[in-house]
Amino acid sequence: MATREKVSGDAGHARYTYRLRVSSTARTGLMAEWARCRWVWNECVAMSREVHTANRDAAEKATCGPARLDKMLTEARTAMSWLREGASVPQQQTIRDFAKSRAKALKDIKAKLPVRQRAGMPRIKRKHDALPTLNYTQRGFRLKDGRLHVAGGIALTVVWSRDLPAPPTSVRVYQDSLGHWYASFVVATEAQPLPATGRVLGVDWGVKETATTTSDAHDLPHTEHGKRAAQRLARYQRMMARRRPARGQAASKGYREAQRQTAKVHKKVARQRQDAARKWAKRIVTDHDAIAVEDFRPKFLAKTTMARKAADAAIGATKTALIEMGRKHRRDIRLVHPAHTTMDCASCGARTKHALPLSERTYTCTACGVVSPRDKNSARVMLVRAGLNPAGADRVRAGGPLVPSQREPGIPVL
Repeated sequence: MATREKVSGDAGHARYTYRLRVSSTARTGLMAEWARCRWVWNECVAMSREVHTANRDAAEKATCGPARLDKMLTEARTAMSWLREGASVPQQQTIRDFAKSRAKALKDIKAKLPVRQRAGMPRIKRKHDALPTLNYTQRGFRLKDGRLHVAGGIALTVVWSRDLPAPPTSVRVYQDSLGHWYASFVVATEAQPLPATGRVLGVDWGVKETATTTSDAHDLPHTEHGKRAAQRLARYQRMMARRRPARGQAASKGYREAQRQTAKVHKKVARQRQDAARKWAKRIVTDHDAIAVEDFRPKFLAKTTMARKAADAAIGATKTALIEMGRKHRRDIRLVHPAHTTMDCASCGARTKHALPLSERTYTCTACGVVSPRDKNSARVMLVRAGLNPAGADRVRAGGPLVPSQREPGIPVL
């Protein structure tokens, strides 16, 4: 199995993930490396907390950046033979990951974001809770005779379901909740432009249908993968509840098996949602040159009565898949701010005085009298706000008003 995933923030790189066949010797080596990297991470967390405590009353503020953490690692490797036995590359990458995580948390605090929107400060990784993750740069791994050799003399068999398009620049070896091992390679990629079609599309996200577009043939119905798996998931969760160990006691074999089956169901549902999203996104970018997408953040739905159905719709994953597919094939993807999209008329631009309740599924304009399905009207509003010519969409008047794209600062028009 291989999956392709866009690397966040990098226009020319993508991740290719492959399943690994890990021998008992290799597994022992990987777990030993993970134990050392986890120790390094926890030492970074302890140092960060010490710096925070010392800075509260100090006139001169101390820092806890990568340079200081690198010095700490050098001293620790000099003093501890156990740490020196492991490769230095994954340990250094652990420090880089910690520094990036801490910098993001401090940036959110400085920006005074609400607590619910902030990235949390890095926490301790406990032995029985954290899953192994090892990162290697080019000097820490090599591919030879179809096998992956990582620093420390560990050889891993890769299931090559498809070839890599270019030599990888880094690799992440990790274990998932089912105990399966994977290798995720970062590879430099080139865009694959598609032929021009002269068509544009507006996309509105929803719960009844995951995506409603200005073209009836390209709507994405609610797949309900989670709903179909709910009965099996509930069964395994009841098994876990009955067999849950007391505090301080080791989990029984039955509990671990129920936990594994629960993770297996979750994994399958996630893959089904991802597969449906990618196939739909591919069809969208193949048939259209420009796409106006609602920049919708579905997180707030988690506190509503639609939380379960909204989570099953996987709006965030579908939106991400569409943006990534558009970048890959050099399509014009425009993100549109979702404010008042259900209140504006796509034909005349008039806005209703009151927000429509969710139970009202038909939009009726009080100014021009046009009547259309609520979500279809919103999808056409996306086109108008994005500045795209509505004549390329179904049943949209070309002479409608063009409203500049309302995007959040820092979000580019792709």
